[in-house]
Amino acid sequence: MTEAALRERPVTSRQIMVADVPIGGGAQVAVQSMTNTMTYDVEATVQQVYDLNAAGADLVRVSVNGSKALAGFKEVVWRSPVPLIADIHFDYRMALGAAEGGAACVRINPGNIGSDDRYRQVIEKCQETGTAMRIGVNSGSVEKRYWDLPKAEALVASALHKVEIAEEMDFFDFKVSLKASHVPEMVEANKKFREHSDAPLHLGVTEAGTRLPGAIKSAAALGQLLPYGIGDTIRISLAEDPVEEIPVAYQILSALDLRHRGPNVIACPSCARTLGFDVIGMAAKVEEGLKHYEDHFTVAVMGCVVNGPGEARDADYGVAGGKDDGVIFSKGQPLRKVGRDEIYDALFEEIAKDDRK
Repeated sequence: MTEAALRERPVTSRQIMVADVPIGGGAQVAVQSMTNTMTYDVEATVQQVYDLNAAGADLVRVSVNGSKALAGFKEVVWRSPVPLIADIHFDYRMALGAAEGGAACVRINPGNIGSDDRYRQVIEKCQETGTAMRIGVNSGSVEKRYWDLPKAEALVASALHKVEIAEEMDFFDFKVSLKASHVPEMVEANKKFREHSDAPLHLGVTEAGTRLPGAIKSAAALGQLLPYGIGDTIRISLAEDPVEEIPVAYQILSALDLRHRGPNVIACPSCARTLGFDVIGMAAKVEEGLKHYEDHFTVAVMGCVVNGPGEARDADYGVAGGKDDGVIFSKGQPLRKVGRDEIYDALFEEIAKDDRK
């Protein structure tokens, strides 16, 4: 049950380091999320950072939206198991303080950070402290000078303006994000930006919504970009507990064969041929039972004994239900026949033989 070779993508960006996490230049796509605690509540913020890291986050962004938050951020930094990104809006002084306080990266928004002079001061501080930067442009906060342009073009123009300033100052340790809640607009902006710059790209659909619509929008957008080398780190923005964003991110990356974390469960949609076998219930139960596994392998839940093993012949392990019993199989070959009530336990007995935990 070896992990399948990951898809090779075109390398279209240069590489930067956010602390010890490589972004771009052919590195694996980094997964990140953002805390939603009050940053001055250090204990709650540290706990959420740990929860996000345990779920698989490589990087975590934390809001630094005032002096109390900045003080809390500085304490969270030294207790964090992952590099932290300071999220800055409006007050450039928070970026200066966060860089001094140990931020691995500061995220600034060109539309609300203020004058180019203040932006230059942030760059100088990043150069001094070895802090990376994310130039984060959102469709709702594009610089006023670009408001007359079509939305995707405005996003690109705003980002490129800040890129030009940074590169003129010999600062290249930055990544760029061009986000919108409208999927075609976000996709167009990132494609256009890549035509002009090799800066690493952070991808995401902003304000994507709750879990199901947010996951669908994100998958629709990222699926048009990541396979072609456009995108180096991602965040799935959901109106949920941020920990719930991480498995969605990995599901998308796994579906694109770019990065895997944990098992992959496939299941037939169910039909009359199942002869009463509860495919939907069994698939949910198997998925729950596999949650604590970190290795990547595929488990199939099929409702038809006749066709199931053949249709899921690539699965490392699988079950196919029948009228009164079921078959446990591997790579399309039957392993044993068991009673219907024994299917779940028998499946996990076979998986356990490989000592996967």
